[in-house]
Amino acid sequence: MSVDYSVWHKDIIAQSVIENLKNNSFDAIYIPQVTEVNDHVRKMITPGMKVAFGGSMTVRQLELREIVAQSGGIIVDHNAPGLSDDEKMEVMRNQLLSDLFISSTNAVTKEGYLINVDGNGNRVAAMIFGPKKVLIIAGINKIVHTEEEGLNRIKYLAGPMNMKRLNRKTPCGTDGVCHDCSSPERGCRAYTIIKRRPSLTPTEVIIVGEPLGM
Repeated sequence: MSVDYSVWHKDIIAQSVIENLKNNSFDAIYIPQVTEVNDHVRKMITPGMKVAFGGSMTVRQLELREIVAQSGGIIVDHNAPGLSDDEKMEVMRNQLLSDLFISSTNAVTKEGYLINVDGNGNRVAAMIFGPKKVLIIAGINKIVHTEEEGLNRIKYLAGPMNMKRLNRKTPCGTDGVCHDCSSPERGCRAYTIIKRRPSLTPTEVIIVGEPLGM
């Protein structure tokens, strides 16, 4: 019987990252299959709970907004259709007061550090302080060895793809390569590296044994 060593490798790497996240005071678990993530999130939602989301392809892929709504949660969504710019800004501020903030991370290092970049800063702000609880979900593809690799992952992969997805008029959205540009529509503005769980923000990190997001 043949053995799929890629499964072994994913599991052993993920478990190492989980151990380091725990050493950094995060709650952390490894979920091998995408299908099991939704059940885990569903158990966290109670009727009337205010749930906010950071802009995340992982959240969309997992259809977490739908799960929250089905479970009776109140969605605080700055991307809801029909919002004016002022209304969107107010929702982003209210997301800092949510019961649960769900997002992904641009990268997670083997040492258990969360590396992110943001344009407005609302996503990284909520990951650090404000919500009663933060849930970070990262596919196995987000794991990198070092902080430098994490920043390069943003620069050469996640950043350009997100700018293209958002139809931003930036050089990287045209040729797929970061130029450290001065474009007014630049999305890489606020960089954060969270090396320990922020002391006033209970945070759970889920590493999923399948690729998710960008």
